[in-house]
Parts: sequence; structure tokens; C-alpha cells
Amino acid sequence: MKFLIFGCGYLGKRVASAWIQAGHQVFAVTRSEQNAESFRVLGIRPIIADICESESLNDLPQVDLVLNAVGFDRNSKRTHEEVTCGGLLNILAATEGRCTRFQQISSTSVYGQSEGEWVDETSPCDPNSPGGQLCVRAEQMVRERFSHQTGCSAQILRLAGIYGPDRILSRIESLKAGLILVGRPDSWLNLIHVDDAVTAILTCERQAHSNQTYLVVDDKPILRSTYYETLAELVHAPPPVFDSSQPSPRGSGGVNKRCSNRKLHADLCWNPAYPSITTGLPQAIPQ
Repeated sequence: MKFLIFGCGYLGKRVASAWIQAGHQVFAVTRSEQNAESFRVLGIRPIIADICESESLNDLPQVDLVLNAVGFDRNSKRTHEEVTCGGLLNILAATEGRCTRFQQISSTSVYGQSEGEWVDETSPCDPNSPGGQLCVRAEQMVRERFSHQTGCSAQILRLAGIYGPDRILSRIESLKAGLILVGRPDSWLNLIHVDDAVTAILTCERQAHSNQTYLVVDDKPILRSTYYETLAELVHAPPPVFDSSQPSPRGSGGVNKRCSNRKLHADLCWNPAYPSITTGLPQAIPQ
């Protein structure tokens, strides 16, 4: 089979490697020649293009499945809306007639619940954050495109916060420095180890029914205080100190809900290798 990845970064590279190891051909779009060279080393076939420039996407290959895992780069000169929605619009137009399946990586930020409620794929999506609102719009764009196409289908995967090797270094440094953590310690975090995010994507690619939405999260939401206390113990840092009077930064408890992965378990028999941070965090810490 042939796969095309947009957003071949921390998560996308791991998915690409898994597909290549399974004997498939993988293409990936990048704006950077430096990234293109690193792709070649991994066996990925690079395509130099920019999703925000539609003409650069004119010569995409015919593939079986497209994975859109583009994240917002805050160092880019583009706005979040230009990348998330404008870029997606260009991707959908450029891949029309060139793929039969589409996987859209979305986020649990589509939920705006803030009282610790449990949410699943049937829960209302009314986010307060601009990023969550853009994710909802992007999901709608994908659904509209594929709901009218015979023989084509899409899956939407709402990923929780990804952690793993090389992904929590800044948090470790903050704890070791004894910095005060702003935001609520009693808010819920929803997380997924990067290896489990990969297996969820692969499982959906192999087994999932057409035009379905799945929450990709581990088995156990964790209180923010417990997360940082556990991490501090593992890296021999002082116990964390929180200041809930300060506004919560992105990803640290501004929204407070618990995400259920029951559908992914039940429909596809997916089971995470790291069902909670108890097993996942030790593996993610540099040795």
C-alpha cells in the first residue's frame, strides 16, 4: 500500500516507520530540504511543498490513505487558522481523486467541559479555546468532504496530550529548578504515550469502519497534581508547588474533563501498552 503523510513530525515519523517496516511505501510532505534529507534516511519519500500554498501541492502521488497530522508551529509566519483550516482546505482539494481513505488527527481540545465530566465521541463539542474551535472546524471540513464521496471515507482521531521520549524535558527542567507551576493542581489531564498513539492510528487504518470518530487516550485520566508529583519523584526533583491564582497556560488545566477511550477498546480491541502514566512516564524519561 501507499501512504501520504502531512505533518511528519514527532508522531508522524513513528507512524511512517511502522508502515515502512510493514513493507508499505510512504510519502511525506515537508517545507524543508533538511527535513527531506532526514526523511530519505528513514526510507520516507519526501515531497517539498507547503500546505498553505496550494500550487505547491499540484503533483501529489496517488495513494491508498492520507494521514493529516499537521500541528501548528508557533515559530512560523502563518496564523493558526491559516495552517489548521486553510492548509487543510488545500490538502483536501489536492488529494481529491488521489486517495480513498483519509485520517484526520484532531484533539481532545474540541471539548469545552470544565467540571471534571466524562466525555466520549457522543459528547457535545463547544470549546472555549481558539485552538479547540479550529479543530472543530477542521473536523467539519473533513466530514463534509467525505460524506458526499462514493468509495471514499475518513476517520477522525481525537488525540489527548502526547508524551514520550524527548517530549517532557522542559517539564523536568522546571521541576528540578523548583519553579512554581501556575494553574489548577486539581484539574484532570488526559494523556497518551506516543507509542500508543501510533498503534491507535495503525489499528484504525487496518480495522476501523468508515467515517468514524475515535478518542485516542490512555485508560486513566490523571490529576495534574498527581502527574507532576509522580514526575518529580522519578527525576529526583523537589515536590511541585502550584499557584492556582495565576491563569493556566496552554495544556495545563484550563479545561477540565475526563476522556473515555471505551469506543476504541470496544470497536477495535485496541489496548494501550502504557494504560497510565504509572508505566508510561518511566519509559519516557531520559536514562
